[in-house]
Amino acid sequence: MQDKIFLYKNIKINYTSQGKGSTIVLLHGFLENSTMWKDISVVLSKKNRIITIDLLGHGKTENLSYIHTMIDQAKMIKSVLDSLKLRKYYLIGHSLGGYIALAFAELFTINLKGICLMNSTTLADSLEKKKNRERAITMVKKNKNTFVKMAIPNLFTVESRKKHYQEVELIKQEALKTSLQGIIASLEGMKIRKDRSLILKNNFFKKMFIIGEKDPLLQQVDLISQVKNTNTKVIKFSSGHMSHIENRLELNFALKEFVKS
Repeated sequence: MQDKIFLYKNIKINYTSQGKGSTIVLLHGFLENSTMWKDISVVLSKKNRIITIDLLGHGKTENLSYIHTMIDQAKMIKSVLDSLKLRKYYLIGHSLGGYIALAFAELFTINLKGICLMNSTTLADSLEKKKNRERAITMVKKNKNTFVKMAIPNLFTVESRKKHYQEVELIKQEALKTSLQGIIASLEGMKIRKDRSLILKNNFFKKMFIIGEKDPLLQQVDLISQVKNTNTKVIKFSSGHMSHIENRLELNFALKEFVKS
């Protein structure tokens, strides 16, 4: 799977494309990049065209500004997809990628076959979470590497940290490649994102939630309440925030089922 470059507002956007069939766009989470989809891409590309995109300030994609809002990210993604002459697709977003998928759905509803929020939420940050983002920004400015080395293990359950030790280390190494500005721009953007719960209620494209029952970042009760009366399929896994590592086989099956015509 070869990296490709798209020029957007004078910055380089890194993306990949593989396979043929229905288009599925995979959006990674905060401190991640397209490499997180490596195994899932192999599975899904057997019957589909898979597009992965490094989000603004992540992976090999450059920074656009001091704040990367969810709208900024969504518009960048749309430009990449337009350049490939793609008109209809599924979006699967992990964590931050899910927030961006919702912003995309708000702007470009007509292009969507469906969205899957994977370990993500439709809600805006609470006051407490906004304060946590502020603390994180302060910490990143003091010592980026220390912040990253603390943040990544905290995405896993304690059991998963031990079980998937090598993978946690690899994710940490990828995360350390994220630039200081890229980290701060995303934290600022997540902090000011709005509640997009109505996206699930007001649209008829396919919708799915992937929930980790022991997710250290998201409350299962909150997530279940968000999908009430929205015709959104809910899949629950036994572990934490990193379903693509902690529940790999079950996730692969769920995503394959979701994108079937």
